[in-house]
Amino acid sequence: MIKKYWQALQPLQQGALPFDPWLLLAAVSLVLTGFVMITSASMDVAAERFGGAFFFSIRHGIFMIMGLVLALVVSRIPLAFWHRMGPILLLVALLLLLLVLIPGVGREVNGSRRWIGLGPINLQASEIAKFFMVLYLSGYLVRRLTEVRSSWTGVAKPALPLGILVFLLIMEPDYGAAVVLMGTVMGMIFLGGMRFGQFLIVTCGAGSLIAVLAIAQPYRMERLKSFQDPWSDPFGAGYQLSQAQIAFGRGDWFGTGLGSSVQKLFYLPEAHTDFVFSVLAEEFGLIGALLVICLYVVLVTRVFLIGRQAEKQKEFFMAYAAYGFGFIFAGQALINIGVNVGALPTKGLTLPLLSYGGSSLLVCCAMIAIVLRIDFELKTKRLAAEAPRSRRRRRAGTGAQVTESVA
Repeated sequence: MIKKYWQALQPLQQGALPFDPWLLLAAVSLVLTGFVMITSASMDVAAERFGGAFFFSIRHGIFMIMGLVLALVVSRIPLAFWHRMGPILLLVALLLLLLVLIPGVGREVNGSRRWIGLGPINLQASEIAKFFMVLYLSGYLVRRLTEVRSSWTGVAKPALPLGILVFLLIMEPDYGAAVVLMGTVMGMIFLGGMRFGQFLIVTCGAGSLIAVLAIAQPYRMERLKSFQDPWSDPFGAGYQLSQAQIAFGRGDWFGTGLGSSVQKLFYLPEAHTDFVFSVLAEEFGLIGALLVICLYVVLVTRVFLIGRQAEKQKEFFMAYAAYGFGFIFAGQALINIGVNVGALPTKGLTLPLLSYGGSSLLVCCAMIAIVLRIDFELKTKRLAAEAPRSRRRRRAGTGAQVTESVA
């Protein structure tokens, strides 16, 4: 398998790398940073609750290996396969979100039923649903591109599957995943050519829906109030945010040093998952936090640039898939970091490629692999298109040399 893959890359090696080096470097850097920070943030909690300081780091290391294997497999799958499978993938996403809600099948953690138990592994259905929805919508936009750009009908049709998915996510409840999914779908349709007036109307409607969902449950209202002033109730509703802000304050410019965080010692809840960025800021300071943000900026920028190149080459399915994955990475990173710094209400969203969580890491690896595959196929198509022109130029040059020598 590796030999065949290497042979497929040979034509590109003369003129260009078969992958995007900046995208791959940013992704690998985030994964390795995540492993270091999860180990640092979870050792005391793991020793107290599971009898071994490296319980979470070993599990995350296994997920990293699984993610690498999954990425290698996904990178070998042509984009045409994902294009054909879009409707089936959407049905699988719906089925998984339904299974989560079934007692005995879905596992409940901290009041939310978001996971399907597969032995020692918990599969988070919302992560897979976002991934599959992007692939389905990419195919829909290709099939109905003219309709999307010219009428409300093309814009409204994806609203039905989106509404069902969002409803199921709210039932879990997973409010953060619902917001990311809605934002991703809206962004993809807008980049597909939706008129700006339509986009404003849809944005206002979605914003109103999000506001209604935010105030529909008392615990969400408490979070909205607490994030505005967490120190008004530092031992109640504002506990998480106040502890996160203490972590940022202790970190100062250059941090306290790797492993020297105090907030991870049972002060900051979910220190290795939702609030790992706060521990990172405490141990590596503002400089370390900004470097991680720069890595996300590089990753998201490269994903969108690959999508833009696909659009230039008229490969619209590839373009919309890349845009969708870019929105997911950007949205989740923005929300998670915003929660950590106290700019947004507390939400249970992982930091892509960096937080602890097997489902999130595996899905993120699959998304990166597909974007790298898009880049590879685009380069291959450009090479195939340029080859005849190169041969014609060589023949023309040879003919001119022969004519000159005869003269």
